[in-house]
Amino acid sequence: MSPEVEKKLGAAVERMPAFPKSVQRVLELTRNINCLPRELVGVIEKDPVMTVKILKVINSAAFALPNKMTSINQSVVYLGLNTVKNMALSFAAVGILPRTNAAGFDVQKYLMHSLTVASIARALANHQVVGDVDPGDCYIAGLLHDFGKVVFAQFMPEEFKTALLYCQEQGVPLHVAEAAVIGADHTVVGSMLAERWQFPPALVACIRNHHQEAGQDAMGDCLRMADQICRYRQFGDAGNPYRAGESTVAPQRFGQDLEAVIASLGDLDKFVAEAQSFAQVEAA
Repeated sequence: MSPEVEKKLGAAVERMPAFPKSVQRVLELTRNINCLPRELVGVIEKDPVMTVKILKVINSAAFALPNKMTSINQSVVYLGLNTVKNMALSFAAVGILPRTNAAGFDVQKYLMHSLTVASIARALANHQVVGDVDPGDCYIAGLLHDFGKVVFAQFMPEEFKTALLYCQEQGVPLHVAEAAVIGADHTVVGSMLAERWQFPPALVACIRNHHQEAGQDAMGDCLRMADQICRYRQFGDAGNPYRAGESTVAPQRFGQDLEAVIASLGDLDKFVAEAQSFAQVEAA
């Protein structure tokens, strides 16, 4: 990456909005392993907009809870601290997405892709790499892994539009097209943004390396596998379509058969429903 490109990316990242103060505080608290649930609940409950959104999703058909949740504290007891924390971060990330851009990048389809990748990455961590990685971290990695594309679409729209066309016309992965057109890909600018938002180093590295060779770490492999499944099944669209004949990513951890990995997850509709519930609440 040339100094000129690095400077341009840095300026674009600086122009992205910061998370709301309440969510910045959530991040600070959850970096401490001794964080008490009541501290997190107290921060979220002071943000009425965030509280309403979380309760609306929890009480949606996607979660199918037997009883209606009426408070954040009740939600933490029933669903766990990590689930509620991830909801807060999800709404913060979704809330700063631009509605339109000059690159013609479909933000709603991108959002559905990211939210579904997040849910499937968490499921893979829960069921196939148990104990190797925090499923909640895999969810956040899935949610944010392509955020660099949003930065490109918003602040480097002409270059990104050209990269999207290059990807389609040449039949190459989007990150390869971005590198050819822009001089760096979305993993670079995405990791810069995650660092600015003060996410843990392991998460920053996962975003930076998610198009690198599989097998290095469990979080990265869960993210790669979830991303491939969502592109294969066309859950949303982040500008990087599945190409026929792609090898299964992370074969050391998940095997060579993509359909078998998908079958192990059960009905994928539940992941799509969860993603739709987030997207619909944010759009309301």
